[in-house]
Amino acid sequence: MSADSKKTFKPKARVAKGFRDVGPDEIRGLRAMLATIQGVYESYGFEPVEQPFVEYTEALGKFLPDQDRPNAGVFSFQDDESDLSPYRADQWLSLRYDLTAPLARYVAENAQKLPTPFRSYRQGWVFRNEKPGPGRYRQFMQFDADTVGSANPAADAEVCMMAADTMEALGIARGDYVMKVNSRKILDGFTEKFEIGDEVKLTWLRALDKLDRLGEQGVALLLGAGRKDESGDFTKGAGLTEKQIKASLAFATATKLDTEFVSGSKNGEEGLADLQAMQDMFDASGYATDRIRYDSSVVRGLEYYTGPVFECELLMETTDEDGKLVRFGSVGGGGRYDDLVARFTGQQVPATGFSIGVSRLYSALEHLKKNKASDTLAPVVVLVMDKERQGDYWKMVQQLRKADVRAEMYVGTAGMKAQMKYADKRNAPLVIIQGGEEKAQGQVMIKDLRRGSELASEIASHEEYASQRLAQFAVAEGEMVEAVKKAL
Repeated sequence: MSADSKKTFKPKARVAKGFRDVGPDEIRGLRAMLATIQGVYESYGFEPVEQPFVEYTEALGKFLPDQDRPNAGVFSFQDDESDLSPYRADQWLSLRYDLTAPLARYVAENAQKLPTPFRSYRQGWVFRNEKPGPGRYRQFMQFDADTVGSANPAADAEVCMMAADTMEALGIARGDYVMKVNSRKILDGFTEKFEIGDEVKLTWLRALDKLDRLGEQGVALLLGAGRKDESGDFTKGAGLTEKQIKASLAFATATKLDTEFVSGSKNGEEGLADLQAMQDMFDASGYATDRIRYDSSVVRGLEYYTGPVFECELLMETTDEDGKLVRFGSVGGGGRYDDLVARFTGQQVPATGFSIGVSRLYSALEHLKKNKASDTLAPVVVLVMDKERQGDYWKMVQQLRKADVRAEMYVGTAGMKAQMKYADKRNAPLVIIQGGEEKAQGQVMIKDLRRGSELASEIASHEEYASQRLAQFAVAEGEMVEAVKKAL
């Protein structure tokens, strides 16, 4: 690049692919939603904890999409290029892929100082170096709660009940959501009993996971020879026998625990016992099947979970701005992961947890008008009519703030017309005006921009609009604060 071209180069103002900017309304809405979730988690006795955005790549381990290429699936970089001969695995650093692997590292590193079981929650951004798509970003937020150090099914049941309570605290009515529960041990037990080999087990699990979307007929095709979709693309099936397919569909559509599917399998019978213990706790605590229920089609984390798995699904439907049907589906999930901490310690440490997809849940609450965003108004703007009197305007702002009114003094250099445009862009509810005439009379002028907009829409002609001073009134300087609070 020549010296001249360097001088003229201008970077294009654009957000990176797969990322997005977030505005003030969404930020406030998210804060309100997160505060509600936190309140439920705190009421259950869970404690907040945070881990850094960056971990040694080896700490994320086998749960990366590709161990041989540390930058596949995650955003990675080398810690110290001068100290890479011979290559040291711990020199690779990665942005965290989820919140669970960092928690496992934290527990392994601080095991002697932590209570057992260790009950904690955390929220934060995670990053995935994957192909972005509609609604699928490379940076998104999760809110997790985990119990580490207990093999008791009560810990799994508690997480499910807490998730159900969270949905209702957010305003989602009973019957509009459900916590669906299954067990990886039951899935393993079924494949053992019906002799579904390891070479097709992954295909079998993925087929069951598509039951809601494809129905029994579509899943049957995927369990058999394969399925061609509407575009003509063919997906090879698991190649099961008719007997295996029939049993798999009966299993996937079962609505209650049944020993028929896993009898004779140690894994399956253990999974059944775990879920029965959880069900007993749900029954004793008043969590009926309209809130938490068994669903054998729930398949999560094929290389991750070791026992009960659960998923929170929103059941209601709505329409978007174009009138198209919107189904929200899963807004969170989790399960038991007893092997994760063992990667660091060599000893199995039982753990279970639940993760909320914050963006998906927030979007659902927005559609349902259930978002309890704070009622924070944009600030009242005090206009600067006389630059030599900025100290006076600043005192007005201070008086308003002391009365718990959001307020700001215009700090630009433009005239009144531009200041009014600024206040309008800020969505300011009111502006305070005090020119020389008002000052001489010991008054301030308060202009209600919201009321002015309403009145303007009712006036037919520009002349009529110009002849009126819409929603504007004068008050004594000493009465300004009370008049503002009344107008708000």
